[in-house]
Amino acid sequence: MKRINIIKSILFTSTIILGVSCTNLDEEVLDGVVLDNAGGGTVNSASLLVSAYEGLRGFQDQDKMFALDEMSTDALVGPTRGGDWDDNAKWRQLHTHTWAPDNIEIRNAWNSLLSQVYNCNLVIENGTATQISQARFLRAFYYYNVIDLYGQAPYREAGSSLEADPKVWTRQEATAFVISELEAIIGSLPARVAGDASIVNVDAAHFLLAKLYLNKGVFNAADAAGPYTFEAADMTKVVTHVDAINSSLATDYWDNFKPTNNTSPEIIFSSKNIRGGQGGGIQSRWRMGMHYQQTPDGWNGFATVAEYYNKFNPNDRRIKNSDQYIIDAFGNNVGFQVGQMKNGKNRDEFGRDKDASGALYTNIPAGTVNLKDRKGNPLVFTAALTLITGGATLETAGIRSQKYIPDEANVGTPENDYALMRYSDALLMKAEAILRGGTGVNDLTKFAQLVSRTNVAGTVPTTLDAIYTERGKELWYEGWRRNDMIRFGKFLEQRELKPYVSDARYILFPIPADALFNSNLKQNPGY
Repeated sequence: MKRINIIKSILFTSTIILGVSCTNLDEEVLDGVVLDNAGGGTVNSASLLVSAYEGLRGFQDQDKMFALDEMSTDALVGPTRGGDWDDNAKWRQLHTHTWAPDNIEIRNAWNSLLSQVYNCNLVIENGTATQISQARFLRAFYYYNVIDLYGQAPYREAGSSLEADPKVWTRQEATAFVISELEAIIGSLPARVAGDASIVNVDAAHFLLAKLYLNKGVFNAADAAGPYTFEAADMTKVVTHVDAINSSLATDYWDNFKPTNNTSPEIIFSSKNIRGGQGGGIQSRWRMGMHYQQTPDGWNGFATVAEYYNKFNPNDRRIKNSDQYIIDAFGNNVGFQVGQMKNGKNRDEFGRDKDASGALYTNIPAGTVNLKDRKGNPLVFTAALTLITGGATLETAGIRSQKYIPDEANVGTPENDYALMRYSDALLMKAEAILRGGTGVNDLTKFAQLVSRTNVAGTVPTTLDAIYTERGKELWYEGWRRNDMIRFGKFLEQRELKPYVSDARYILFPIPADALFNSNLKQNPGY
């Protein structure tokens, strides 16, 4: 039996990936899949479905899809800090819209998404009925992200040769395919399991269909940069699918991001993590910006743009959770952090847990000692930030963030599930769709709860501008900012740290250079 290298046929591009020769058919097989020359070998569809689920962890990391979806926007920036965090300028390129096809995060996101499409296809061709319906949903979700980011999507027809170049859907064709797939399987998907939204479910399908219909005017536009036409019938579809979701809001916003967030009724679909097991990537949501001396210690990298932070009321609970148990464990609030940082429990001013003799510190309450940076200066995070920073502000420039509450019992491989879809997003999609011409009525009781849990006075958003503002506050760092900015016509505009209007080509990311070995793929305009 001859082994077919998954990496070679992965990505549907017949390209060289990770240094594997495109003529070598005897490399190590991934995921336990072995096929003979005729494709009649053994396929472990259960194992492949597990792999397709585990591929969702790619959204938890600070790079790939998260970087493309958030760092390209007005919210998140990755400044170069002296000799750290330059990485060939890849982070700064994303924020300033100066990327090119060789940006490695653009390539890695493309590879990550399409490798999971490949796993899903193997399950669809070889699995049981239940496995197939789950794989079709997961494939639709991965394809949605390909459509959104890249504007075209490679595909293989069932039974086609792995040696042939994949065919390619246009953005309009891919959108129609994904919608048709979801509509075909939605009746066979199970109800959401209470306490575990990581299993494909009917509510997740309704959510994804709502997201597709809401963005259909963008995806079907003749020019990716617009203008966009939002058909009333599509907007009514958004309303219909949101109304079909059987969900409710969590009482506390932070219930969606705590270590035991699987219990939140608001999370519609998630990537599951198990304490001490897989899922270490989600720690990036507190480590990527936190300082080395903080508790938990961080990587002192990414920051929130002040212009974005200033859209919030400083007392908004969504960006400042100072519950006592959090202060007792970590010394500082979770959310956005600005100003003087404090010690964690039994830590000194440099974040150390032992004295010079090696004895553990005890009886030092968290939040009672002012932290210092590595040079002994006060660790005071400031809103002022430049793309390249150094000197006295090297370690302190920029507002830092924690979207998820660190798992105190295991900060390296925590239990927090990663929320991919939330009901609050669905409610805001519905409100936007109604304002764009859809037929329906907002649930004012649910919206009142959405507003009241922020801990600041507010009103139900009744204009598109208000919806846009609220989405930016409610869904910060959840991977939707770029998508929202494009739909609302804000993405190319000048802003802090990008004081110019971007060229229209930056609405889409380029097709990675290696992928263009597939002659059916064409580079996106302008690249």
